[in-house]
Amino acid sequence: MPDDAERPSAEEIVLYEKDPATKIATITLSRPGFLNAPTIAARQRYADLVLRANVDDDVKVLVIRGVGEHLGSGADLPEMAGMFNGDESYSPLPEFRIDGEDTGDGDVKYPPRDSYRYIANVTNLYADARFGLRSLQDFKKISIIECKGYCYGWHFYQAADADIVISSDEALFGHSAFRYVGWAARQWQWATMMGLRPFMEMVFTGRPFTAKEMKDLHFVNSVVPRDSLEAETMKYALACARNRPTDTVVMQKTFFEVFKQQQGEYMGSVLSGWLEGMLPLVKEEGGGIAVDADTFEKGLAAAVKDNDMQFPPEWRLSYRGRAQKT
Repeated sequence: MPDDAERPSAEEIVLYEKDPATKIATITLSRPGFLNAPTIAARQRYADLVLRANVDDDVKVLVIRGVGEHLGSGADLPEMAGMFNGDESYSPLPEFRIDGEDTGDGDVKYPPRDSYRYIANVTNLYADARFGLRSLQDFKKISIIECKGYCYGWHFYQAADADIVISSDEALFGHSAFRYVGWAARQWQWATMMGLRPFMEMVFTGRPFTAKEMKDLHFVNSVVPRDSLEAETMKYALACARNRPTDTVVMQKTFFEVFKQQQGEYMGSVLSGWLEGMLPLVKEEGGGIAVDADTFEKGLAAAVKDNDMQFPPEWRLSYRGRAQKT
């Protein structure tokens, strides 16, 4: 992964356009060389754009897609490496839209590394729509995710929160954190949308699920060949945009929001954030991969690859690993 100086701007990573004639807006994740990994700033821009589309009367349907072969494989974890590898110069303050230098009220001192709040303050943001991890839950119009290739990590959060998911037939869904942490944010929502027993299998084995499996679980609405994906997404988007007035859509979404809150969606988001904040208390036993200094020194990609080879080919996270029979 590039260092901070080489990372593209949030505006370059997260593109936005709208068509007032159709009332369809599109957020495009454009960082294909790094599997569309959003930076901290890009996640915040994403949240701002979802809010903007929510207010804009020219928008009725929001489509989220990625450039290249994949929707994406999660957030830019190396950008956050300093939280775990002991880098004393690292500050989590950018996660809070605070630069730490001049906030208008003087400098902000972040809690020390040996405090519970050091990581928990960040993981609590996973329940806050303003920070790009739960934004679609508060979106009162129609959201459609276009999945292809990897739909992992942060991108998998978006698929769980969206109203409709359209997928290419080779797509894989999951989160590598089930292998290197053991849990991930928004688990409650995945359990609700996938069903408890299948999701428990995903968590305990760490394996990704195929598009067909996710369709059978009613997590995905439609599965089509890759070359038909954009047309299928547009078919759904246009049908949604032409169906009922925007006021009706907002009323429909309010009903579904009440239903999800009766299921405990927001409580589950808070609970998942608390669980993630407990990571420093986990006692490693060896043989796997952990989010620590040794892993980042080796290189996250190399560590994940080595760990992946311990599992059956059809349960590996990478396409390359799945193609190897041993």
